[in-house]
Amino acid sequence: MNLKAGKDYENLEKVIVILITDYEIDSLKEIKKYETKWNIREEEYQKVILTEVMEFYIIELPKYEKYKEKTKNKELNRWVKFIKEPEVEEMGDNKEIRKAKEVLEEISQDERERYLAELREKYILDQKAIEDAGYDKGLKDGISRGLEQGKIEEKKKIAKNLLKQNMLIVQIEEITGLTKEEIEKLK
Repeated sequence: MNLKAGKDYENLEKVIVILITDYEIDSLKEIKKYETKWNIREEEYQKVILTEVMEFYIIELPKYEKYKEKTKNKELNRWVKFIKEPEVEEMGDNKEIRKAKEVLEEISQDERERYLAELREKYILDQKAIEDAGYDKGLKDGISRGLEQGKIEEKKKIAKNLLKQNMLIVQIEEITGLTKEEIEKLK
């Protein structure tokens, strides 16, 4: 608030509130214009405005196309057109709209950069997840193969001991599950 304690209300600076809607307000449907100005008024004496330092403007975007020609303020039309379609609006000599467009483009570019950074981060995370999944699968596969190889080596060790005891190859096949060829290679 710009009013200090003990100061008169006459010293208040003007406050303007602008409400922009992307829908028509039911209670304003009868009003045949897209922008309305509101003041604080006394209920019974509606011509009496409480204060001139506070105004409310309501801009209903859906009404813009229907009533833009009725608006006396052509600059407002340009601003509303810019709000509705910022990428299309020609700035002409309006420095404020040009500046607003530059800021919007800067913000949009930052959003694009942020989006690209998010995509890069997602790609890196996806690659890491794929690598981790591959590592986990490889680890499981390696453990499984290692265990299988260990079992085969254990069977070969048993087969060698049985061969030393002059056991028949047919019997060694039954005990170890190794083939005749595998057992003969151990001799």
